[in-house]
Amino acid sequence: MENKVRFYNTLTRTVETVIPHEDGKIAMYTCGPTVYHFAHIGNLRSYIMEDVLEKTLRYVGYDVKRVMNITDVGHLSSDADTGEDKMLSGAKREHKTVMEIAKFYTDAFFEDCRKLNIRTPDVVEPATNCIQEFIHMIEVLLEKGYAYTAGGNVYFDTSKLDDYYVFSSQSEKELLVGVRDDVEEDVNKRNKNDFVLWFTKSKFEDQALKWESPWGTGYPGWHIECSCISLKHLGEYMDIHCGGVDNIFPHHTNEIAQSESYLGHRWCGYWFHVNHLNDKSGKMSKSKGGFLTVSLLQENGYDPLVYRMFCLQSHYRKPLEFSYEVLDNMSAAYAKLIRRIAELPDEGEMDETAAAAYRARFSDALCSDLNTSMALTVVYDLLKEETNGRTKRALLAEFDQVLSLNLLTAQTAAETAPAVDAELEAYVEEKIKERKAAKKEKDFAKADAIREELAQKGIVIKDTREGTVWEVQG
Repeated sequence: MENKVRFYNTLTRTVETVIPHEDGKIAMYTCGPTVYHFAHIGNLRSYIMEDVLEKTLRYVGYDVKRVMNITDVGHLSSDADTGEDKMLSGAKREHKTVMEIAKFYTDAFFEDCRKLNIRTPDVVEPATNCIQEFIHMIEVLLEKGYAYTAGGNVYFDTSKLDDYYVFSSQSEKELLVGVRDDVEEDVNKRNKNDFVLWFTKSKFEDQALKWESPWGTGYPGWHIECSCISLKHLGEYMDIHCGGVDNIFPHHTNEIAQSESYLGHRWCGYWFHVNHLNDKSGKMSKSKGGFLTVSLLQENGYDPLVYRMFCLQSHYRKPLEFSYEVLDNMSAAYAKLIRRIAELPDEGEMDETAAAAYRARFSDALCSDLNTSMALTVVYDLLKEETNGRTKRALLAEFDQVLSLNLLTAQTAAETAPAVDAELEAYVEEKIKERKAAKKEKDFAKADAIREELAQKGIVIKDTREGTVWEVQG
């Protein structure tokens, strides 16, 4: 294979060439969503970049099998094995059953992925499908002496490992120990770093989902599911494990601990982590309330693919700061790009010399630690190239297998916008004036009501630095 994909391996803290366990094939795992609420756009940044990685691997010729879990049980509100199950919290919030919540937000997650052109993994497995696999792994860990029972729960014994903090340098390890010192103490633990493999009814009487086990009626811990689901579908050796940087500790640390103790050998060679999306107040999270979703971006008049392009313009390992001002600029850049491509004539003979040069540049950018910004630069350079329109269109179609920006199929706003008559224009402009006056008087309820009134008529307004703009959605 001519192109070798290289990216930053969090485990070794170096950029490495991916050498799969089985030649030509990649076993890839992605930590999926905890389906207790909508995914916010910070979550979705990780899925976009993981999607680009998978498509890059396919583009250069690998046979990829990608597996993703759906966390519908076991993820507590604290990563330190304390608090309420997030699924139960969602069910109480919306007065639904846990399974109703799981179904609704799983569907919502994949609808967001569809809007962002994120490919559905080859295997998607809910945690609740794999209870027997969880129980079996825990039984083996107990037999091998890596786990113990206490207070009705089963814990992984981190003192049995030579190096629990596999992702961290010595100075970082000292900091991580300090982090765990601050959490609510679990008196059942032998060591403060130990984590729960199975909870029983002795700890969470109100847990909605419970199963019979050798240790009593209960449910699995969060970390065990990814280990078991990956083993079930990818076997004993995994090539690439993906997730956000917030998964590194404790989730991925605990996955390695239990998986390699169970297997008796190294489990996964390459770990790919995507950095946070921040706003001016810091990291985006659901706990802060009012978090941004794809649907909210659409309500504010943005094509979801503008957000995808926004993510591609930045390197996945760098924190990315979101603002509507930046998204406005990206929206204009995306519209201009689509217009330029739409104007390309589909004529001329394929210029194989130019095509080979641009394919090489595009592949090199992506294979060099997933440099998506440089890959987009290749697209812009191609548009300026003197070669014919047919060559450009053919290459753009190829590149879009990875970028997934609908480069050749997206319609410009001018093509899709319904006709606007003078009466409608006068009505909307008057409403915008009323809304501006209401905001000046700090009557935000009235301002929101005007926005909603317009939205019900299919009119989307957007506040920009140059003033309020609007459009009619088809």
